[in-house]
Amino acid sequence: MSNKKNKKLVIAYSGGLDTSYCAVSLSKKYDVHAVSVNTGGFTNKEIKNIESNAYKMGVSTYKNIDAVATFYNKVVKYLIFGNVLKNSTYPLSVSAERIIQAIEIIEYAKSIDAEYIAHGSTGAGNDQVRFDMIFQTLAPHIKIITPIRDGSLTRQEEIDYLKAEGVDMPWEKSKYSVNKGLWGTSVGGVETLKSEKPLPSEAYPSQLEKEGEEKVTLTFKNGEFIAFNGKENEPEINIEKLNNIASAYAIGRDIHVGDTIVGTKGRVGFEAAAAIITVKAHHLLEKHTLTKWQLQHKEYLSSFYGMHLHEGQYLDPVMRDTEAFLQSSQKMVSGNVVVSLKPYHFSLDGIISDHDLMSSAFSTYGEENKAWTAEDAKGFIKILGNQNKIYKQINS
Repeated sequence: MSNKKNKKLVIAYSGGLDTSYCAVSLSKKYDVHAVSVNTGGFTNKEIKNIESNAYKMGVSTYKNIDAVATFYNKVVKYLIFGNVLKNSTYPLSVSAERIIQAIEIIEYAKSIDAEYIAHGSTGAGNDQVRFDMIFQTLAPHIKIITPIRDGSLTRQEEIDYLKAEGVDMPWEKSKYSVNKGLWGTSVGGVETLKSEKPLPSEAYPSQLEKEGEEKVTLTFKNGEFIAFNGKENEPEINIEKLNNIASAYAIGRDIHVGDTIVGTKGRVGFEAAAAIITVKAHHLLEKHTLTKWQLQHKEYLSSFYGMHLHEGQYLDPVMRDTEAFLQSSQKMVSGNVVVSLKPYHFSLDGIISDHDLMSSAFSTYGEENKAWTAEDAKGFIKILGNQNKIYKQINS
C-alpha cells in the first residue's frame, strides 16, 4: 500500500467509458487523483454525478476546476477578435476547450507533486496530440500514461473489464456523442463516419422551440462582447445568454469537414448558435470600423491562429505574437450590432458605431464625392493603371 501511495497520478477524468476504464485499472497501481475541467456546459448536478462516479472507480480524490472565465480570456476572446471559423465553418468548439483543459490539469498535477498524468485518448484522434504536447511542454518531468492508446483497446474490451471489476454501469454507447461547452457543442454519430449523409435534426441537442422573428443587440467594446440586449455583463455570460435564446431557434447547426493533426480527414457535426452569431456580428462591425489593410492582414493571421490552436500549438510564442496583433486591431471595434433570429438561421441587420467609417463626409459610395474633383479621379485612375499598361506593352 505504501508503494502505491508514493506513485501519485492525476487523470483527466470526464466520467465516460474511456476515463472510467483508466481510473479503475490505474487505481490498482497508482494513487489516482481525478480532475475534470468545466469549460462550459456542465450543470452542478452533472458535476456532482461525475464526482460520485469517480469515487466508484477507486480514485483517491476528485476535483472539478471551473475554467469558463479562463477559457474565454485565454482563447475565446481571440477567436472572436480573429473571426475564426476553421475551413470557413467550424468555430473550434471542442479543440479550443481541450487546450485549456490540458493546461489546467497539468498545473494541478504539478501543484500536488504528481509523478504521473493520464488521459483516455485513443491513438487515432486529435486529443492525444493536444494533451501530450501541453503536458510534456509544461511538465516534462511528469510521465504520461495512456492505457487506451497503449493497449489499442476496443470499447467492448473496456466494458468487459469494468464488469469483471464489479463496475456494471450503462456503458452502452448512445446513438450520438455530444460534447457541450461555452463555445459550442460537437455531435458525432454514424452519419459523420462517412461522407454522404447529414445528421438528422433529432441528433442536435437543441430543437426548434420558437417561430417568427426576434431582434437582439450585441454590444462590443474594443472587440469584446460586453453587453447583450443593453445589459452589461462578463462576455462569457453574454455568450451563454445569447446561446440560450438563439438555440431555441435551432440556429448554428452544421457539419465540419477537416484535416486531423495525424493526417486523416474527419467529419463532425456541431451546434454553436452563440459562437456563429458572435463571430459574424463582430466581423460585420469590423468591416465598418477597420481599414482595408487591417481587414486583409487580420484574415490570414487569424487563419494561422485557428490552425495552430487546433493542432495543439497553443504554447508556441507565435501565438502570443498573433494575440498581440489581434488585440491591437480591436481599438476601434466598438458599437452595437442588431441581429434578427429566425428558425434555423439569422440575419445581420446593421451596426451603430461612433467609429463607423461609412460616416465619413468624404463621399457616399457610388453616388457623390466631396473631397476630390473629376480631374483628380481621372489622374488617379491613369496612374493606378500604369503597371498593367506597361506589362501589356512589353509583352504584346
